[in-house]
Amino acid sequence: MADAIADTRRLYTKPQNLNDAYGPPSNFLEIDVSNPETVGVGRGRYTTYEVRLKTNLPIFKLKESSVRRRYSDFEWLRAELERESKVVVPPLPGKALFRQLPFRGDDGIFDDSFIEERRQGLEQFLNKVAGHPLAQNERCLHMFLQEEIVDKNYTPSKIRQA
Repeated sequence: MADAIADTRRLYTKPQNLNDAYGPPSNFLEIDVSNPETVGVGRGRYTTYEVRLKTNLPIFKLKESSVRRRYSDFEWLRAELERESKVVVPPLPGKALFRQLPFRGDDGIFDDSFIEERRQGLEQFLNKVAGHPLAQNERCLHMFLQEEIVDKNYTPSKIRQA
């Protein structure tokens, strides 16, 4: 055993050129949750968020998409992923039940600071979920990110790469 010598030779690496260093990454997935809009009045009032996707991953049929989603859509996605996939699904930002109580001094769940805090939490949630290789195969995720209307009566299935 004392005669064993550690191999300290360097691995050969291909020299990097400017295109490699500053060109587009080989695989990327960018998801932004932005532009919150509150619509409706009274008890029918809710906030929607723009979900923008940019990717070059071959599993996604559209390389760029933009859809509007409300919090309940995120809850649906989380429930579907928990039910159908083997992925440990991260939590969503909370429901903020106390903010929904009447006679508050602020706008409750429609307060700008709360909407921004929730937007950040939803963006983190989506990036964690969509970045998981197993979740990327779930039809519900593709529908959520790329289809204008979420068909909540869809048949759960896996996406096959083209």
